Amino acid sequence: MMMAVLALAGCGEGKPVEANKSTLATTQVQPVQASTAPQWDVWVGSELPLAVSDLTGWLIEHGIMSNVVTVEGKKRVLLGPFASQAEAEAKKTEVVEKLIKAKKRDIDVTVIEHQAAQ
Repeated sequence: MMMAVLALAGCGEGKPVEANKSTLATTQVQPVQASTAPQWDVWVGSELPLAVSDLTGWLIEHGIMSNVVTVEGKKRVLLGPFASQAEAEAKKTEVVEKLIKAKKRDIDVTVIEHQAAQ
């Protein structure tokens, strides 16, 4: 049996940490700006009566985290929100490639603007 021990010596113990004030100011302003910018979601759905649990289960199996929301009485599977439309398009491409590889061609993947009321 082998035991490994990792010791961190001289990692700055006892040294005071000073935060850069300009970094703190920038960090505090960013959340305000992010909330006013439009966000994007990727809607994964099907015209066929596919169970939401089956779809979300398949997405999880393939490393894709999703959210289930109700819109106009219908359940939707959404990925996101993403900060930019380009990020959402990249995720859409990733999902479409995985769907094609799994031979699941009856599932639509669409980029939509994020609804704040969800």
